Amino acid sequence: MTAIIGASVTALVVILIFAMGYVKAPPDQAFIISGLRKEPRILIGRAGVKIPFFERVDKLYLGQMTVDIKTEQSVPTNDFINVDVDAVAKVRIATDRIINIGTEDSPVKVKGILLASKNFLNKAPAQIAQELKDSLQGNMREIIGTLDLRTINTDRDSFSDQVMLKASKDMDKLGIEIISCNIQNVTDENGLIRDLGADNTARIKKDAAIAKAQADRDVAIAQAEADRASNDAKVAAQTEIAQKNNELDIKKAALKKQADTAQAEADAAYEIQNQEQQKTIQAATVNAEIAKVEREAELKQKEVLVKQQELAAEIEKKADADKYRAEKDAEAKLIQRQREAEARKYEQEKEAEAQKAKAEAMKYAAEQEAAGIKAKYDAEAAGIAAKGRAEAESIKAQGLAEAEAMEKKAEAYKKYNGAAMAEMMIKIMPQMAAEIAKPLSQIDKINIYGTGDGSNGASQISGNMPIVMKQVFDTMSEATGVDFSEIMKAGTYDAKVNKNVNITGLNDVEIKATPKKDTDK
Repeated sequence: MTAIIGASVTALVVILIFAMGYVKAPPDQAFIISGLRKEPRILIGRAGVKIPFFERVDKLYLGQMTVDIKTEQSVPTNDFINVDVDAVAKVRIATDRIINIGTEDSPVKVKGILLASKNFLNKAPAQIAQELKDSLQGNMREIIGTLDLRTINTDRDSFSDQVMLKASKDMDKLGIEIISCNIQNVTDENGLIRDLGADNTARIKKDAAIAKAQADRDVAIAQAEADRASNDAKVAAQTEIAQKNNELDIKKAALKKQADTAQAEADAAYEIQNQEQQKTIQAATVNAEIAKVEREAELKQKEVLVKQQELAAEIEKKADADKYRAEKDAEAKLIQRQREAEARKYEQEKEAEAQKAKAEAMKYAAEQEAAGIKAKYDAEAAGIAAKGRAEAESIKAQGLAEAEAMEKKAEAYKKYNGAAMAEMMIKIMPQMAAEIAKPLSQIDKINIYGTGDGSNGASQISGNMPIVMKQVFDTMSEATGVDFSEIMKAGTYDAKVNKNVNITGLNDVEIKATPKKDTDK
């Protein structure tokens, strides 16, 4: 127990000592702990512990310090001119430098911070700057005495460097490092610096005026030379332009003459060629119109054949389609009726079953009444079904009758003979003739030329119509198998008297031809 108490007391004492001796140095100050050791400990920007009652802590400022250096009274230069100089020096403690404070034969190297601690310990920055001021002023006064007035004013960088070099030897012994030294102002009692400036100003003005006059002279000479060269070039250019324009006019005249000659020749050749082309175009136009009329007549013939074939196919197809549609309509209506009757019967049966299930839960009297109701509904359902079947049979019979009628109609169309077809074709002959003549009515102008065989173009065009009509009759005869030329001749005197041609009806064409009797014999 006693050991534990003793250990606790010892720990408490250690903690108390640690708390009392704990120190922490900022970056711009050095804490110097001395007492027990031969060489003090230095803390910069870190913490440490001193032993209370046996060690102490002293502070040394490490930041940058400004020292105003003034001569305070005039100092003669190398050329015996009294001047006043005002400068500013930036200094600080040499923390990392090793400084030799001995001689070359017996050097003694010491840290700069240890030297500074011996001279500036626990002093404020202003106190340190004031103590350094006298030393720096003395060094600057020495350097002024080695330089002339002009050098001090014109080469201040060299002046400040010499001051720093001279003062650094004294500063090293104090543990101080000179960062910079700037000369701010240099004055003299007699105003010689101002006079030097005036002399320099006058000389500079003189040199500037002379340079300006020479420059103006050179500019005037160059301007005159440029004007002369410009005028010569302008005259030469205008002369050359006039010559070129004259040559251009001559060439234009020659070219225009050639162009006019070529244009005249081209116009004459064009006129001749145009006349030849007009003749060719007119001949080709007439031939094209004739060919067009022939092609249109041929097209009309083919259209007639196509219409005939389409008519026959359409009649037959329509008959088949009507028959098929009637059969399908009848079948569809019959199926629909049957399905409707079956649906109604199914619904009635379901309803009857529901009534029956309900009646089973009731008494015997209600059961008998439900049986009567069920019988009634069964009778009605049977009647509705019978009626539906009767209507379906009727619709079916009607559809079969319509289909049979369509079939007979189709057979009747197929039995059309040549006479009937001839009658139909004869009825549309006027319309065909009008359609054949329609292209001729569209012709605005026809140029007629002789063919060299004794006939003229007009007779050829008018003679075209009978040829076209005969081709139409021949085509119709081939399509129907009826000789339309004989039918058309049947009403003539020669047909009735000499050839005994008789047409008895459209369905029965009888053509009899009797040779003409020779009365001479």
